Amino acid sequence: MTKEWLKAAGIRAIKTGAQVAIGVIGATTVFSAVDWRIVGGTVILSIITSLLTSLAGLPEVSKGDDTDA
Repeated sequence: MTKEWLKAAGIRAIKTGAQVAIGVIGATTVFSAVDWRIVGGTVILSIITSLLTSLAGLPEVSKGDDTDA
């Protein structure tokens, strides 16, 4: 894993987490009824899933570039 890969995977994971948070919060009819523990847990799980999926490859990172910049 290169610095470029870590940066690309991190950005992708953060974006995924934000999208999931918006979906979970948006699915709640009344904002005061949001269970923030569920939102947090779901966001963390989506970030971990995104990072694991990124192990298969990231189009943002060119193949064959295994050097740390």
